[in-house]
Amino acid sequence: MKANQQEPNTGVKEIARRAKVSIATVDRVIHNRSGVSPKTKLKIERIIQELNYQPNILARRLASRKILNFAILIPAVSAETDFWEAPLAGIQQAEEEIRQFGIKIDRYFFDMNSKASFVKQTKLILKSKVDGILLAPSFIEESIAFTRSLTEKNIPYVFINSDIPNQESLCYIGPDLFHSGYLSAHLMKYCIQPKDKILIVNVSHEIENHHHLLRKEEGFRAYFSNNDKKILKIDIRQTNDRAVEKKVAEALAENSAVKAIFVTNSRVSNVAHYLESAGREDILLVGYDFLKENIAYLNKGVIDFLICQKPQEQGYKGIMALYQHTVHGSPVEKVSFMPIDIITKENYAFYRN
Repeated sequence: MKANQQEPNTGVKEIARRAKVSIATVDRVIHNRSGVSPKTKLKIERIIQELNYQPNILARRLASRKILNFAILIPAVSAETDFWEAPLAGIQQAEEEIRQFGIKIDRYFFDMNSKASFVKQTKLILKSKVDGILLAPSFIEESIAFTRSLTEKNIPYVFINSDIPNQESLCYIGPDLFHSGYLSAHLMKYCIQPKDKILIVNVSHEIENHHHLLRKEEGFRAYFSNNDKKILKIDIRQTNDRAVEKKVAEALAENSAVKAIFVTNSRVSNVAHYLESAGREDILLVGYDFLKENIAYLNKGVIDFLICQKPQEQGYKGIMALYQHTVHGSPVEKVSFMPIDIITKENYAFYRN
């Protein structure tokens, strides 16, 4: 046997010898199982740290022959937005890296405009055997009901893209929604005159449930808290192009002082389409997400700024957090905020989602 090779249990045997405990006790600590006193556990953990012992996760997982099943529940890519292609790509990347450790990922998708489709998918997941969940909580009440069931079943879950406060999630990976709205307002301040008004546009069938939109709006309004009369708002519940354009046209006709529009989600391209067709080059437009349609209008100068927060990385880091927790028993950072990136016509070609 070569000098740098060891028998499979050499590391564990040495830890057990130093701690004066059985190999089974060391194994319990390594696998984060109960049955070890706090004093003994601390002693073993210190020895593990001193020896820089790294358990052979691959060998252990292959030996157990146990498959761990993760599930994702995110919105489906639709004709209205292809935003969710990016998180899905990140999930796929993570899956390719950890598949060898016996990890299987089941994919569940719901219609962003339908609470019923979300609830239907949650019921299917709860009927299945699952060891961890990655969730985009688009509907607040329905997401809370789902996560309560997961907590009762002791199933860890990770939030991405938007968070729900006071829940027992393993972690949240995504944007700081309030500060992304605040930053958008700060950008606009530099580009408009003191007497100009700003129009906030929320586009969603379920605006009251989509708290990520409302949190961005809250941050935006906070920036102008001393001059709230500057801000007007329209909520558009029909998300097709025609409905969005009609509502925006009516709002601009009624308020000639509006010189800037803030769209709280990726549907900023709907508003851009109207501004381009109406020849409204005098309107500053800010919205979200690095999508093909949005980039096209950014390149034309119709959209002035896009706020982007690395959705592909969110998907990747979400799955890896579940993996670290369930396979390694490692602690996971409770909140991981994505950077708030400002994309313009001049820098979009160098950006990676």
